[in-house]
Amino acid sequence: MKNKPAVLKNKIFLYLTEFFAGMSVMAVELGASRLLAPYFSSSQIVWTIIIGTIMIAMALGNIYGGRSADRHPSPDRLYGRILVAAVWIAAIPVVGKYIVLGISAALIFAVNTNFLIWAAFAACMVIFVFPLFLLGTVTPSLAKYSVDSLDDSGRTVGNLGAFNTVGSIIGTFVPTFVSIPAVGTSVTFLIFAGILLALSVVYFISARAGRARSAVAGVLFLACCLLGAGSSFAFWEPDLTYEGESVYNYLQVKEDDRHVILSTNVLFGVQSVLMKQEGLTGMYYDYAMAAPLMTAREKPEDCRMLILGMGTGTYATQCNRYFGEMEIEGVEIDEKITQLARTYFELPGQVQVTTYDGRAYLNAITEKYDVIMVDAYQDITIPFQMSSVEFFTLVKNHLTEGGVMVVNMNMRGGGEGNINQYLADTIASVFDRVYTVDVGGTTNRELFAMNHEDGPEQMRAHRQELADDSLCAMMERVQDHLTAYEAGNYIMTDDKAPVELLGMRVIDELIRDEVAYYKEIYERQGIQGVLESLN
Repeated sequence: MKNKPAVLKNKIFLYLTEFFAGMSVMAVELGASRLLAPYFSSSQIVWTIIIGTIMIAMALGNIYGGRSADRHPSPDRLYGRILVAAVWIAAIPVVGKYIVLGISAALIFAVNTNFLIWAAFAACMVIFVFPLFLLGTVTPSLAKYSVDSLDDSGRTVGNLGAFNTVGSIIGTFVPTFVSIPAVGTSVTFLIFAGILLALSVVYFISARAGRARSAVAGVLFLACCLLGAGSSFAFWEPDLTYEGESVYNYLQVKEDDRHVILSTNVLFGVQSVLMKQEGLTGMYYDYAMAAPLMTAREKPEDCRMLILGMGTGTYATQCNRYFGEMEIEGVEIDEKITQLARTYFELPGQVQVTTYDGRAYLNAITEKYDVIMVDAYQDITIPFQMSSVEFFTLVKNHLTEGGVMVVNMNMRGGGEGNINQYLADTIASVFDRVYTVDVGGTTNRELFAMNHEDGPEQMRAHRQELADDSLCAMMERVQDHLTAYEAGNYIMTDDKAPVELLGMRVIDELIRDEVAYYKEIYERQGIQGVLESLN
């Protein structure tokens, strides 16, 4: 290459370009998962779509980059593409969420099955494929510009691969453990976009070219910083008490006169709630409070309780309010949620919370409990390792002789082989007695499992002793609707637990039910009719 810019007189700058390109690809991939999680969940299905589309983009970029480098040996084109990629990545915090919602709104009328797959795939293709296609051109282009002779081609290409790999490794750890928890997904996109922008600008300054495009890119980047740095996922929520991100979740806290509510990842759901005044929550926690009444203990307040998936401690708080000071322990994998529990949700200080995976915690302890609450299922994101025969066997081994496990199943599917049937059959293969009750007005179903015969009779006896009339009425309702479960053969194991696919099937059913009315309007009156019906 004749008349090399000064910055390319040695190969260090090219290696740095490879390093930061690899780092940025992984950072964008992880950022993509956080951008999509509030809308499509963080399930394995979504991760598969993200990885698949990014691999498509990188493969196409590799092909195009190699051909372009052969036809146009000047690096100007490569650094021009990096410049465009930087601006595009910087724009994601500004427009990404609107694109996701727009695609979802369009597809919800057109897709009858596998909505989650199609919507997430379309969003990935529109938002992430182009900039990563451009970054995919980096490696073959740099190989062309770096190899001076066949004698050192192997070493040079090997060095480029090593720099790309090391950059990718760092780009995996930094967003997850540093930038996203510290400054959020939006700023993380901007940080890595800024790095790519700086690389390109340094090149063009050295080459004494591309001043106009560098200036335009710089202005656009600054505009994205101003508009996107403080960007909210839930942009329609004007008065959030708290919004932030942790290693695991997007988090928002909002409150009104009656409640303080935590939502995680899915923007419209409720993960935990605090009642500001004494009273039942109106949610599944009220039904789950039957569990202490079903144990062999003389009094519910004598129970020792473990909650797997503590959240902000709604279940613990309600049990303490209505049954007295019980001995309660919680396990919550997200330490940030526990901090929010102490700050906004009045979680009592005497309630011990361990930051750990629920199953791993059971493997590490020998204690037994009268009640174990499993509340780790969130929308389609059901941890497979907490839905198998092996897991429920572990739970059983940590229950006292008269103990009860209560599981919050947050989705009710229809048809043979639905997610609830799989979970209930799996649990019934471990426990002698299984009972279910549907939570009114929701998609939740509570499941109670035990190895003693007199759980319902115990609840009936304890219900008569309850001092609070509202709780007594709620327990009567649970008792009236409690159904003994007849076990089937849909069993999940550590080896085979297709929880994401089963959950997606339920999501499809819910979407079909919710949009059926609007689809009819759309077919008769078009989009204008739909908009008018929403007003």
